[in-house]
Amino acid sequence: MGKLMLLISLCLCSIGVLAESAAGVRWTAPAGWTNEGARPMRAATYLIGPSSGDKAGAECAVYFFGAGQGGSVEANVDRWKGQFKGPGGKPATAKLAKRTVHGLTVTTIDASGEYSGMGGPIAAASQGVADYRLMGAIVEGPGGNVFVKFTGPAKTIAANQQKFEQLVASFQPNK
Repeated sequence: MGKLMLLISLCLCSIGVLAESAAGVRWTAPAGWTNEGARPMRAATYLIGPSSGDKAGAECAVYFFGAGQGGSVEANVDRWKGQFKGPGGKPATAKLAKRTVHGLTVTTIDASGEYSGMGGPIAAASQGVADYRLMGAIVEGPGGNVFVKFTGPAKTIAANQQKFEQLVASFQPNK
């Protein structure tokens, strides 16, 4: 009985380091990111604690809407850019890049400023949050696009930038 309990405990502890998958790709979350599991429209949700001095933590959501769903790469990049305002309410600038990771095309975005969130009629009435940052990646998988959106206070995102890059670099086709 004791050996069975040890085996079950080891299996449960190792779940967090196993690769997750959607759209014919798999990835591995960085150590220290708390996996909240799948939610509606999300393949995974990771919570990241706040950096020293930040009141809020960050969230990294991995979305998969189905093959051919969720909009084009360009439409999503434009929407994400539109969720940020720079000084004086002007559109925030965003750094865009495209690269290949394990044979998959990945488009990345890095934007910061006043964050308005998801958008739409409900968000239009809410006030933006200052000093926020978004690091995003759109992975073009064989089964459709996977959207990775990492948002939170700029300081917390900066402290976890290397872990986000590690997550993006872990994407690869399922075998």
